[in-house]
Amino acid sequence: MNNPLLFPEAAYLIASLLFIFGLKRLSSPRTARSGNMVAGVGMGLALIGTFCLPGMGHFGWILFAIAIGTIPGWLLAKRVKMTAMPQMVSLFNGMGGACALFISLGEWIRSINEISIVSVTISFTPTWGAALPMLLGILFGAVSFTGSLVAFGKLQGVITEKPVRWPAQKVINGLLLLAIVLAAIAGVQTSAHLPWIIALAVAALTLGVLQVLPIGGADMPVVISVLNSCTGLAAALTGFAMHNMSMIIAGTLVGAAGSLLTILMCNAMNRSLAKVIFGSFGLTAQGAAAAGGDKSMREISANEAAIIMGYARKVIIVPGYGLAVAQAQRLVREFETALEKRNVEVKYAIHPVAGRMPGHMNVLLAEADVPYTKLRDMEEINPEFDQADAALIIGANDVVNPAARLDPGSPIYGMPILNADHAKNIIVIKRGRGAEFAGIDNGLFYDPKTRMLFGDAKNALQELLTELKSL
Repeated sequence: MNNPLLFPEAAYLIASLLFIFGLKRLSSPRTARSGNMVAGVGMGLALIGTFCLPGMGHFGWILFAIAIGTIPGWLLAKRVKMTAMPQMVSLFNGMGGACALFISLGEWIRSINEISIVSVTISFTPTWGAALPMLLGILFGAVSFTGSLVAFGKLQGVITEKPVRWPAQKVINGLLLLAIVLAAIAGVQTSAHLPWIIALAVAALTLGVLQVLPIGGADMPVVISVLNSCTGLAAALTGFAMHNMSMIIAGTLVGAAGSLLTILMCNAMNRSLAKVIFGSFGLTAQGAAAAGGDKSMREISANEAAIIMGYARKVIIVPGYGLAVAQAQRLVREFETALEKRNVEVKYAIHPVAGRMPGHMNVLLAEADVPYTKLRDMEEINPEFDQADAALIIGANDVVNPAARLDPGSPIYGMPILNADHAKNIIVIKRGRGAEFAGIDNGLFYDPKTRMLFGDAKNALQELLTELKSL
């Protein structure tokens, strides 16, 4: 009954159950908000349990650290635009990796610190069983930290979104991996523990940068998911090093969820994880863009487009990143409502990798109160395009590109896409005439059934709404 670990361990157990329950509620948009709150309560309980651990001290510094993390995090989350959500996720994920890195380093320094007993100095040498969780925590935390920062820079436009390549790239990355392995062995087997472990951390930080720089275009959502999984794995390994049950469970949940999401997204793109990590859509984009054929785009006015959709029986809306950039989700909701008042059936086609992060379009449309029952996954909506009188594509590109089915030379050949080209009429709202995020030309834009409504998605939708109401 007097066990000082009783309350902290009980708090960790309850917190872990709340994490699991919160994650379960995130599986549905109807319960996702409460799921976040439940998980947040669990994290608060885990913090309280940590304060009650035997031997805890320096509470002033701990509270100060909590404050300087909470205040910027709260402000960023409240002010971030929907278009910037992917890079915010990358940034926060990187901070999680940094935490795992520094905690593992701290545990290593604590474990190998020389212990003075009466004037006798005893040097502690870690065993592989004790050292391995800390070493892996440093490795995965460092890779996740710098890799997430590079992903943030690409999504934010601070560095180029295109793949950055250099000679002997794979050789350099291989040498870095070898250096990491040798530093880990030296750190455990030699007496100079700390310098080797710091060298390992520096090599891992460099590897995170060099591994993500060559990735770009449509592979970025998968990279974010992979890095998220690495952060969870790093947290779990750090939990093993600290014998902290809550960190082990929370990290395992994040790592497993990230891994499953990565697999689902790779399947949706028909690309192996190895091709995502070691290759990119952008590598052969120029060749795809240079394909021949009729390259003329046929424009349409807002009035003509409104007439086509206003007198249709069924319209399928395909949202993409252009919709998010223009912050036009509420206008598309209004347009959908106006169509339904004219007895037009409206559905939304959601591709698994539309946007810049997993679930980007679902969250965007939920923000505009679009009923979740109207959102259709790719497998469910594809058979319906043949019966659609019109497909309205708003800022989407690669996920509707027929080259994925028709052109073996295309970088996206074999990737499952939305069959928007099967609709009777195709109306595309697009900002410009060039290829977009993945740098791949889209043959759908030259289809005889396709009409282009150029301009910002918000302005174009406002014009469509005005014209529709005047019919």
